[in-house]
Amino acid sequence: MTEGGDGGGGAGGDERDWAIWLRLLSHSVRDTAVSASTDDTAVLQAVRKLHELCKIEGSGDLVARVYPSLTKLFQRCCASVVSSQRSSTGLLLLTILQFFLDFGEFVLHDGDPSLRTFFRSFLSRQYADPTVAAATIDFLNQNKTKLLLAHATLLPQYFPLLLKVVAWGSNSLDKPFLELLPALMGPSSFLPLFPALLDLPALVLALEKLESRSGSAPGASTVPNKKSPAPEALLALMDEAYTGSAIADVGAEPGDNGQPSARDEADALCSELLRDENEGLAERHWSYPGMAAALQSLMGSVQSQRLQHALSLTPSLLSVYFAVALRDVNDSLMSALLPFVFARVDAMFPDPKFSLECRKILLEFVLAAFHQSPHFIAVLKKPIMDRIGQPYTSTAKTELALQLCWAVGEHGGGGFAHKAAARELFETLELLLYENLSSRRMTTMKADLEQKDEGALIAVASQSRLLCFVVTAIAKLATCHRELSPRARVCLAKVARSHQVLDKSVWRRARDYLGLMHEPAICSSVLGPSTGYLNRPGSVQWSQGGTKAVASIPFYLLGGNEGAPFHNFSLSDVLGKTPT
Repeated sequence: MTEGGDGGGGAGGDERDWAIWLRLLSHSVRDTAVSASTDDTAVLQAVRKLHELCKIEGSGDLVARVYPSLTKLFQRCCASVVSSQRSSTGLLLLTILQFFLDFGEFVLHDGDPSLRTFFRSFLSRQYADPTVAAATIDFLNQNKTKLLLAHATLLPQYFPLLLKVVAWGSNSLDKPFLELLPALMGPSSFLPLFPALLDLPALVLALEKLESRSGSAPGASTVPNKKSPAPEALLALMDEAYTGSAIADVGAEPGDNGQPSARDEADALCSELLRDENEGLAERHWSYPGMAAALQSLMGSVQSQRLQHALSLTPSLLSVYFAVALRDVNDSLMSALLPFVFARVDAMFPDPKFSLECRKILLEFVLAAFHQSPHFIAVLKKPIMDRIGQPYTSTAKTELALQLCWAVGEHGGGGFAHKAAARELFETLELLLYENLSSRRMTTMKADLEQKDEGALIAVASQSRLLCFVVTAIAKLATCHRELSPRARVCLAKVARSHQVLDKSVWRRARDYLGLMHEPAICSSVLGPSTGYLNRPGSVQWSQGGTKAVASIPFYLLGGNEGAPFHNFSLSDVLGKTPT
């Protein structure tokens, strides 16, 4: 009797708790005046308890009793966001959304409209609230699998708003957001997400501009019943970008023939970064030559703490983005991304350390993409040729050209099956080589060098490095595509004979390659790909060096044979004796 009585009392206690929490929830839904004037803490506790009891019981009847009240409460909270902006309201909305995701199938509730309402009506105004920001990122991480399966387009659509959350938030959000980032990469957001990540520091500047105009944090208010200034400030910023109404305030002048000024372009970029939803690829404002200077002027001489945080976080975001791209993204999107990456190598936020670190990540991704799929070189031959042949007006453009030259040679212009593309790439390298061998240009540089001009010394060193890459790429292309060998030998011979105007490292390299090309088997092993040429006799398979006895070529022998003929050696001098 006693045990039975205790068991009945326990069940009765659960029912009484259930009734108390449900009565509190129903009362808060019915009494508009009370729910609007009091704090949401009690209601939040009631929703959490009811959610917990529904999970314990696993009964559809209990879920059906709670669901109507939660639906009404959710709608009322979203409708009162403008007049009541409290952190507890955000926590309450997230708790209700968790209930919808967990038990929506019991009551046939489609959670997609509710989730989008939360983003559009609440988070767009309260993303600067630290409590709401942390709770939102945790909620999305916790339900990442459900969202990707049942609401696949939700996170890709609202990634700009989530970037505002992490840009304005503290560094405590960094690790959770890095975990969430792969879920933001959908087919519709993959390309727009790359410039948005790279421009995260510019987004911080745009948000700080909103704060300076409104006098409080953008999208947030610590005073109840005060409307967020973010929408009005954003409209003002857009008006400034498109009408130039505030140009006179900073002393900027419109461009010639009615063209936008640098300040116009910077403001237009900020307007696009402040969007809440993904609207596809933005205009390429970075193509405007004065963009970096305009952002530098907007930043001022002292970097804020938030800007420093963004500058340190962005490289990590890019690393995760590119890792996912190499692992999961199809060839179509990758071939569309790579030219975009080419364009942004020289178009970054004007901070030297930031630019150097991000540029390194971008170039490593380009090389990794070509290594993973060499045929991209043939597919993207036109953008590659444009970047190799462009004027090298900056260090970034020169470095991009060097890496592209290396990739073209290393992967044979896309491989054996892409002979037409390889020929066009070879002609681009050939033209670049002959342009740099122009007697007038070399004479000018030699004269500057004799005057011990520091700028000329740097230019000569940079040009020598470029020519080394070009010469190597030409030799490797000719090794992969034998029909290019005659033209390659002419190029190399011309470089080898230009020892009076070229750096020693350049003409000696050309001379070495020219000598190797007289020994096709050795040339295929040295200048060919690491996988070797399976159908060419005598080709050394370097990739199989761990399982087969393959002697390394002692390159010091090649350099030790001075004089004519330049390479007077035999195979026994190069390939060591095979152990018996």
